[in-house]
Amino acid sequence: MQAIWRDIVVAQSEKTILVEGNHYFPPESLKDEFFTFSNHKSTCPWKGLASYKSLCINGELLSDAAWYYPDPKPEAEQIKGYFAFWKEVKIKEN
Repeated sequence: MQAIWRDIVVAQSEKTILVEGNHYFPPESLKDEFFTFSNHKSTCPWKGLASYKSLCINGELLSDAAWYYPDPKPEAEQIKGYFAFWKEVKIKEN
């Protein structure tokens, strides 16, 4: 699977985990040079507290483009540290 923004692959993995229709990418599959800090947080009733990362490519910023659970609830332990994407990031099979 690939996560793509602005025609650039920002993450790629054959080992994503599908949860609620979202592909969660392992942290080592992210191209770190495109990711930057985000203060945003959200809460899922069964997964727990989500943290976010923004994307920055060629000076363009896409705030809060990816979310992850650094310390998920036990039911979601399999996606601990894995990243899912939304907004303008497209997910496709490679």
